[in-house]
Amino acid sequence: MPPQLLLQIGLPILAYLVGAIPCGLLLVRRFTRVDLRQEGSGNIGATNVARTGGPALGLATLAADMLKAFAPVWAASVWGASPVDPVIAAVAAVLGHSFPIYTRFRGGGKGVATTAGGFLWVAPPAVLCATAAFLVAGAISRRASVGSLAAALTLPVAVYAAAGSWTAAAGAALAAVLIFVRHADNIRRLAAGTEPVFRFGRSR
Repeated sequence: MPPQLLLQIGLPILAYLVGAIPCGLLLVRRFTRVDLRQEGSGNIGATNVARTGGPALGLATLAADMLKAFAPVWAASVWGASPVDPVIAAVAAVLGHSFPIYTRFRGGGKGVATTAGGFLWVAPPAVLCATAAFLVAGAISRRASVGSLAAALTLPVAVYAAAGSWTAAAGAALAAVLIFVRHADNIRRLAAGTEPVFRFGRSR
């Protein structure tokens, strides 16, 4: 198999495997000896980590979830054969985070931080726009899920505006679809008026 073809096949697989690392689950288990899947919303992302283990662990998870997408996307931009490779790597990392092989494709995160990390390399201004949408919508609603959905809707448009690439925008749209899929329960609770407001938990 030609080396370039091997890279084109291997980089998305690597991005998925790195993206699938359950950083929040591992951090909370290490520092609190709690199974994050049994606490709060049961989600392994930064929001539930912050609720369960406090803001420091939440920020650490946020950084780790972003880095595990940023690093493969950077690698794809360096060793990939085309501008499409980093976009594919970003989507693969989000897919891994959302449906991690290490937990039998169950209990993945919502994908917001991982999407931000992946597209931070592809289109940095777009991630800033999506972050602004997250902060504004989250502050108004006092619900992280509303901020996350607003950011997901903003990202594809912002990516196209920043990068001028329909391919990159399509990748951002796929990531946004994954975010909406992982927020299905939140959307149902929002419709029913039962979605809880966000509060930091106490460190254990």
